[in-house]
Order: sequence, then C-alpha cells, then structure tokens
Amino acid sequence: MTEVSMTVNGKPASGTIEGRTLLVEFLRETLGLTGTHVGCDTSQCGACTVHVDGKAVKSCTMFAAEAEGATVDTIEGQAASDGTLNTIQQAFQDYHGLQCGFCTPGMVMSAAALLKDNPKPTEIEVRRYLQGNICRCTGYHNIVKAILAASGQDVTNIPGEIAAE
Repeated sequence: MTEVSMTVNGKPASGTIEGRTLLVEFLRETLGLTGTHVGCDTSQCGACTVHVDGKAVKSCTMFAAEAEGATVDTIEGQAASDGTLNTIQQAFQDYHGLQCGFCTPGMVMSAAALLKDNPKPTEIEVRRYLQGNICRCTGYHNIVKAILAASGQDVTNIPGEIAAE
C-alpha cells in the first residue's frame, strides 16, 4: 500500500492505495467522484477522460500513483460552485449533444482540452479530435455542433437533426 496525494478539482485529495490502482478507480472509489465513467477498461471509449496537469488523459490507462502531486480536473469540477454549467456543458444541453449521458463526461473533458489548444476548430478538426471517444447514441453530429457552439462559432448553417431553441 502507498499514500498518494494530488489536487482534484482545486482541492487537496489523498488516499492509501495499492500500486495497481488506476486513476479512474481512485477518483470513483476513494474520492467518490463517479462522474468519470468506466466504459471499456481498454482505453478505447474515452468515457474516463480527465485532465492531469492540463492535459486530457484516459484515466483507465494511468495509475493513481503516477498522478502524485498532480492537478487533476474531472467533470465534477467543470460547473461553477453554484451549479451553473460551464460554456461547454451548456452547449451540450442547448444543442442536444447528449442522450443517455454515459459518454458525456469524457466528451466534455475532451472538448475542453481541444478548445484550450484550438479555440476555433473546424468541424473536421472536432471530429478528428473526438476519434478517441465513443458515443453509442447520438451519431456525434450534435456533439460536434455543441463543441463548435461552445467555441463561439455560428452553427446556424450547420445542418443538424435538432437545432437549439
């Protein structure tokens, strides 16, 4: 057993873990942050995406001990403390970028990383960036539209299944 300490969503967090404990397990089981989902255990789906020191990471591929001293941001830390959604979360709601919601935390975290590095991506750039995230419900169109809207781009001329109201 080993002690691990990090900053999670702006607050100190620590726990005693086995060396083989994955970051996603530490977040969900030790810290109770269950918004980070486990979808595949093989790094294929992206539902477990979090930010570690500002970079998008699939937390099922990283040991918790590797995050020692790191700053980790999860979906729970994206909204304001009063529950107000951030720009990306609000765009997902406005443009129907979610259905069952299982992939949504990973999609939002991936979108945040993309928009940090590329504030005005094209539709093709968004689609390429999301290749590491799987959604089984939406067909991605409204997810892409939501990310483009969150970047401040006009999406009224992008054809879509459901337009924002």
